[in-house]
Amino acid sequence: MKINDVILKTVVQFVVFIILTIAIYLFFAGHYTPGGGFVAGLVLASAAILLYITYDTEKVKNGLPIDFKVVAAIGVALAITTGIVPTLFGKPFLDMSSTSVHFPLIGEKEIATVMLFELGVALTVVGVVMTIILSISEGRDD
Repeated sequence: MKINDVILKTVVQFVVFIILTIAIYLFFAGHYTPGGGFVAGLVLASAAILLYITYDTEKVKNGLPIDFKVVAAIGVALAITTGIVPTLFGKPFLDMSSTSVHFPLIGEKEIATVMLFELGVALTVVGVVMTIILSISEGRDD
């Protein structure tokens, strides 16, 4: 007997949008307040896990065709690169650079290389968590 889960699927669509919005906020707020790449990565992974729990695994894989091992590898490469590049210019490992950029609607904002490092951390966390969860779920019988 198939359970009618229309309400669950409808609510999850809204909740995933809210979770993704919170993850983006945590990512950008992480430089000055608690948050950053690690927490944003965990929140992003929770949104993906919620989709995998609500919908069929194959349906989510077709709609979100991402190899999370590759995502983790890209994240590690990005984090390491942001650490090594300053050494090529005679600066310490993971030295941060920043510049001010004028955005049309927002105004003047500071952009720093630490955001690239945090992005690498977020991608690594999402990739590793999702790889672990999907590996565990492949072994279970429904």
